[in-house]
Amino acid sequence: MNALEALLYDIAHLFLWPVLLLILFALAYAFCVLGQFLLEALQRRRGRHRSELAAAHARGAAATSDDLELWILKRLEWLRIVARTAPMLGLVATMIPMGPALLALTRNDAQAVGENLVVAFSAVILALVAASIAFLVLTVRRRWLLEELRAIERAQAEAG
Repeated sequence: MNALEALLYDIAHLFLWPVLLLILFALAYAFCVLGQFLLEALQRRRGRHRSELAAAHARGAAATSDDLELWILKRLEWLRIVARTAPMLGLVATMIPMGPALLALTRNDAQAVGENLVVAFSAVILALVAASIAFLVLTVRRRWLLEELRAIERAQAEAG
């Protein structure tokens, strides 16, 4: 390996731990959001859900439809970020250990190959689980919020 290739390899390898930590944070966030989502779904099913969107509208924090749409976008922003970035983080976490695994393969070091591949595949699996959960919650919650927005707009049209 020449000096430039070694530098690129070393720089890329520096990103492994931060990427793995981001994947763990994304997974923890996804499970927290999933719990909130299941609780909200249960409340909706029982007719006990109190709309945060309607409460924001009643407080005057979101007076117009545009303000309400912006409120919805802010509310869903982190779900969207996790759903979109977790697969990319998984790919990065897969590719970084592949370099050492391939080098170990050239040395016939099966143990090092296996260790690197375990990290690579575990990271991508967890990242995809986080992204899938976030995407599911994002999709359903977006529909719920848009239904609430529509109800608020209808009520405003009938009142005014």
